[in-house]
Amino acid sequence: MKILFLCTGNACRSQMAEGWARALANPAAVIQSAGIKAHGLNPRAVQVMLEAGIDISAQTSKVINARDFEALDLVVTVCGHADEHCPIVPARVNKIHWPLPDPAAAEGLAADIETVFRASRDDIRDRVQALLIDYDCLNAASDKRLAPKR
Repeated sequence: MKILFLCTGNACRSQMAEGWARALANPAAVIQSAGIKAHGLNPRAVQVMLEAGIDISAQTSKVINARDFEALDLVVTVCGHADEHCPIVPARVNKIHWPLPDPAAAEGLAADIETVFRASRDDIRDRVQALLIDYDCLNAASDKRLAPKR
């Protein structure tokens, strides 16, 4: 199974989804993320994922190329902009859309923004786990109890 999580800037949501999928998927699964643009890895996304035991700091922000779709089985768009601007996906590639709010758009005190990032992280974890179950590529040995350390 080859899965791509696609977002506008490949900075937060798609990166967190990639991190969760890499942690929870069958080792044979190929997990990637990319963006319509590359905005760089968001430090708050790295921080909240690390709190949950997932280190995404080595992941990089990448731009999608239409040729990349040829090798995929599934594309998951995680924002409306990416869904609307996603290149044409070959008919054999499944495409689903998760309309996730952008945690990077959160405003307020640092603690309030971190709360938004944690909620996004947890929502993405639940969605990724359900997706992997639906596509029969959840790693039976994965720690399904991965939970945020607060």
